[in-house]
Amino acid sequence: MVLEMLFDWEQRVAHMGMRDRMVSIKDVAALAGVSDRTVSRVVNGEGLIRPKTKKKVQKAIETLGYVPNQAARLMRTSRSNVLGLITDVVSTTPFSTDIVRGIQDALDGTSYTLLTVNTSADPAKEQRAWQVFREHGIGGVFYVTMFHRHVPRDTEFPSTPTVLVNCSDPEQAIPSIVPDDYQGGLDAVRHLVERGHRKIAYVVLNELLLAADLRGRAFFDALATAGIEVRKEWVVPGRVGAIFADKLVAFENARRILNNPDRPTAIVCGNDEIALQVYCAATDLGLRVPDDVSIIGFDDFQVITTGIQPPLTTMALPYRDMGALAVRMLLDIIAGHPQKKKHVEYRCELVLRNSVSSPRLPGARSANST
Repeated sequence: MVLEMLFDWEQRVAHMGMRDRMVSIKDVAALAGVSDRTVSRVVNGEGLIRPKTKKKVQKAIETLGYVPNQAARLMRTSRSNVLGLITDVVSTTPFSTDIVRGIQDALDGTSYTLLTVNTSADPAKEQRAWQVFREHGIGGVFYVTMFHRHVPRDTEFPSTPTVLVNCSDPEQAIPSIVPDDYQGGLDAVRHLVERGHRKIAYVVLNELLLAADLRGRAFFDALATAGIEVRKEWVVPGRVGAIFADKLVAFENARRILNNPDRPTAIVCGNDEIALQVYCAATDLGLRVPDDVSIIGFDDFQVITTGIQPPLTTMALPYRDMGALAVRMLLDIIAGHPQKKKHVEYRCELVLRNSVSSPRLPGARSANST
């Protein structure tokens, strides 16, 4: 069960000396000059309460910032069985929601309830989320990001048991799970080499992303291992600009390198969205995938990978499995079990479809595609 927490209320209790602890029903009763039972009856809408008394209780609740809702009652009665999940903008990202689904599925059948907060990448909201989690005795926290990145070095995490998902701290002091973008990049190139390609281009993910660095290094390393020369003019941007404000330039760049007699026989794409643009560039030039050019993506964003023709061979981000592993790691930490490995790089699997074939010799028919 997921409870969405809203931060549109502000606790006004500094003057009462209660900023550092959760306001209780006894505090409300004391301020209103009534019994605990009376406050409980007002909160729960039970029985007949004099209008004047009800107004006094409601005023005390407002003044103290008491939160008489189901989420707060649940946390007060079952603190150790409530886990928190902090996201940045993951809930608006089509395929990264699989991390959350993986966490939810792994918690099904357990005694744990999941309390989710979407901070929209707002540091102030994130700070308040941690404060509320602390005040309510959350048993542990999943800290999930939309894209693979390092958390800033100055980020201070509370002592609450925490697992970072899709991100890591530079010192790897906090347990974390990330996709192995480097290994995925190696396997993408290796697949093309195994099919016989030696003229391989690369349309790069936004260079500001950590994944772009890891996948890019893998591209160069895999070609070097295979003894294939890197054609620098065939390594072109696919997205440029500030993160969240970047723009696609894959179509024009792919079209430029394909509109040449000496063109690559295969193209590695920084992600599936870029791959879609490369498909369009090839089609615009009258080239067929994979007969004239093989294309391989990254992410396995299935709206694209299974929606285009031919379906796209790609490297799948293991988001759902990462979410499930995060649950196992966090519950082990809460139980006091030692961690065999604090930082996990989860393997990205090759998903074979129909956009890759062996390079075609002049006058020859295309080979079976994958």
